[in-house]
Amino acid sequence: MPSNDKPASAQASATGSGPLAPLEHRLGYSFKAPDHLERALTHSSVSADPAHFGGDYERLEFLGDRVLGLVVAELLFQEFPLEAEGQLARRHAQLVRKETLAAVARALDLGSFIRLEMGEAERSGRDNPGLLADTCEAVIAALYLDGGLATAQRFIGANWRDHIAADIAPPQDSKTKLQEWAQGRGLPLPSYTERDRSGPAHAPVFTISVAVEGFPAIEGQGRSKRAAEQEAAGKLLAVLEEGQS
Repeated sequence: MPSNDKPASAQASATGSGPLAPLEHRLGYSFKAPDHLERALTHSSVSADPAHFGGDYERLEFLGDRVLGLVVAELLFQEFPLEAEGQLARRHAQLVRKETLAAVARALDLGSFIRLEMGEAERSGRDNPGLLADTCEAVIAALYLDGGLATAQRFIGANWRDHIAADIAPPQDSKTKLQEWAQGRGLPLPSYTERDRSGPAHAPVFTISVAVEGFPAIEGQGRSKRAAEQEAAGKLLAVLEEGQS
């Protein structure tokens, strides 16, 4: 596992004998420029240290999110040739969400390689789903920058194959289910309100509340308004369905 107070040796990683070599083996790729992988594994708590040089994974996370979205869209387009756009979109949302990224990261044991300041490690832990998801996206970007789109495609294809196969039928998104729940009871459509927007401009975090007439509003968060709305709708659905049981 890489040290928290100094970067892994670029030369050692390049020769396949450094602390990141086990991860490179799991990724199925040996980096020509190990700095790409090192940066993808560096949390902002480390990059904030004046003694640290090289940046953190936030910009890579931004790029990796877009690469993942493109590759998954193409995989679904090829895998389900008879499905309509709406069905493909629901599958896509499932496959690029935080929970799926975190599951892939856990399978690769990415948490063991993330560089965190001790305080951050104690607060969030290396198994934090958000931290794992962000790092996984950054690693995808590192693969893309170092080896090109084909390298990123191979990694995503190998690690998302089981997740794609698991959804035999396209999942129904939470917003649609909540809308149908309200309509089935003769209630107005759910209303969504943006409550907050935080984080850096290139990777904002949205807080959205959703309300159904006669029930308390519930908030959700996400890196897009759609994702935050989906999370809020899912939380409210869970409360409503629990109240019926």
